[in-house]
Amino acid sequence: MRAGFRMLLGAALLFGGQISQVAEARAQALADFFKAQPFTILVGYPPGAGYDMYARLLARHMGQYLPGAPKIIVQNMPGAGSLTMANHLYNNAKQDGSTIGTFSRGITMLPIVDSAGVRYDPLKFNWIGSPSGEVSVAISWHDSGIKTFEDLQTRGMTAATSGPASDGNIYGRVLNAILGTKIKTVTGYQGSAESMLAIERKEVEGATAISYASLLTAKKDWLDNKRINILVQHTLKAREDLKGVPAILDFAKTDDDRRVLEVVFARQSIGYPYAAPPGVPADRLAAIRSAFDATLKNPEFIADSAKASALIDGVTGAEIQALLEKIYSSPPAIIERAKAAMQAD
Repeated sequence: MRAGFRMLLGAALLFGGQISQVAEARAQALADFFKAQPFTILVGYPPGAGYDMYARLLARHMGQYLPGAPKIIVQNMPGAGSLTMANHLYNNAKQDGSTIGTFSRGITMLPIVDSAGVRYDPLKFNWIGSPSGEVSVAISWHDSGIKTFEDLQTRGMTAATSGPASDGNIYGRVLNAILGTKIKTVTGYQGSAESMLAIERKEVEGATAISYASLLTAKKDWLDNKRINILVQHTLKAREDLKGVPAILDFAKTDDDRRVLEVVFARQSIGYPYAAPPGVPADRLAAIRSAFDATLKNPEFIADSAKASALIDGVTGAEIQALLEKIYSSPPAIIERAKAAMQAD
């Protein structure tokens, strides 16, 4: 019995040692791969934009968590609202795990709205995660007479935004079509800074979609001094620091209304998405995801993000994938209604 036990124990130790050697060999192979070349983050916008800022923050810290601690390069590839880069990442980028990219959250939903020029399947990207979700808010100037979301339904509001494809314009159409608001969007303002200046000058009464992070950064005095009314949060998950401000889903009157709004506003939960192309080997993809998640918890990364007024409340790749699968499995009638609302005049 003792001899048999010793034989079994010896076999178990030998097998365990072999497993350990295989694991060590795989870890070394990963380290050798990442160490052999720079790791590239493609950004679908020019330098200086919010997406670029997050990419450079990640590049500063993420390398230490990747096997082999490679150098990370940020490469800007602007064009067509980041569609150019998304198409490139899906079709032309190396599928070996050496390249990931970040592009507009709207890219994830673009096939629903307008598939012209789309050469990717959102469900087949390898999603890495997002450093933060995004919450846009509808606001009105303090003395405009518009104090609640219900006021948008009864008396309406003139709202500043940049152009036809902007969130402000699209969300305004959706609110009018689905929730019966009377928003009149005024386009032509170059970005949120000009839109906020127009509000302050009383050229318009408010805005349908302003990034809450932008307000915290650029117009915190508006919040502190109650210069604006925050009417609604455009998000599937309300922020804790905006207690008392209703979320857009709160105004859905029917289950179908709610589903349509989920299709439209799901992009907010995705925030600033990062993806790898299809075909990346599973072990390398797992290493990238692990490094990304670890970076978001790094104290130095969090401190640098705070200095840049960048919100960090990480979204995992699995969460992005699950959300997209839910949206793209919506009934055709819901998809068509959402599409019609986003394209309404």
